[in-house]
Amino acid sequence: MSYLLSLAAGGSGTGAGGSTSYIVLMVVLIGVMYFVMIRPQKKRQKEEQEMRASLEIGDEIITIGGIVGRVVTIREEDIVIETGADRTKMKLQRWAVNTNKTKMDQHKKEVEAARQAAKDKKDSKKSKKEDAPAVKEEPKVLTDEKED
Repeated sequence: MSYLLSLAAGGSGTGAGGSTSYIVLMVVLIGVMYFVMIRPQKKRQKEEQEMRASLEIGDEIITIGGIVGRVVTIREEDIVIETGADRTKMKLQRWAVNTNKTKMDQHKKEVEAARQAAKDKKDSKKSKKEDAPAVKEEPKVLTDEKED
C-alpha cells in the first residue's frame, strides 16, 4: 500500500515500469468499480423507470414514504391514489412510487406456476421411467426344429 502511495506522490518506483504498472492498476480498479457499483445501480434505475412507466389504473402501489393505495388517475408526471377505507385521494409525483404490488404479485404467481410446471414435468419423467420394464426380455431364437 505504501508503494502505491509513494507512486501517487510522485516518488520513483522501479523506473518506467513502475509508472506503467500504476496506470494499469488504476484502469483495473476503475473497471472493477464500474462492474461492482455503477452497472448494478443503473440496472436498478432502469427497472424502476420501467415500473413507473407501466403503472395502470387499479394497480396497488407503495410510495417511498410507505403509503399504500390504489391508482385512480394517471397523468404525465403525477398520479392520484385512494388510500384507506374512507377512500382519501392523494396526488403524488410518479417518482414517489416505490413498489407496484399488483405487478409484484402477478410476477410471484408466474414464477410459482413455472416452478410447479417444472416439478410436474420432472415427476412425469420419473413415472415414465418407473413404468418402463426394468429388465429387457431376451429375444427368441428361431430354430429349425419343429415342435409337435
